[in-house]
Amino acid sequence: MIERRLYFVLGDVVCALVVGGVAGVVGALLVSPAWNMWIAMAVGMVAGMAVATPLAFAFLPLFGAMEVMVPAMTCGMFSGMWVAMAGAMRPLGPGAGLRGGMLIGLVVLAAIYALNAWLRVRGDRRAPRAAA
Repeated sequence: MIERRLYFVLGDVVCALVVGGVAGVVGALLVSPAWNMWIAMAVGMVAGMAVATPLAFAFLPLFGAMEVMVPAMTCGMFSGMWVAMAGAMRPLGPGAGLRGGMLIGLVVLAAIYALNAWLRVRGDRRAPRAAA
């Protein structure tokens, strides 16, 4: 079942905003336009996951381990990666990294919720079907 309780949905949103924003700031601070975009992407992805791990542990006691770790790590990875790639194209300040990372975190969280809903509706097609 997709989480519908307001406490947990708001927890997911706050976690995505915090992790995405911090990963975006780190990505913006690490990378400059002198970097190769592919290297910036890899460094931003690793930095985003490194940032997401301790931040996710702060949310674990409140919302549960699996419910927090998957979205937090994915938001951190994508936010760090995309902001670092943008930083390789043009100079980015910490404020732009924060705003970009928060936006990316929310988009990634929405995608996770949408994919979860799609998987729930689709079901497991490998499961044996009852004989007619």
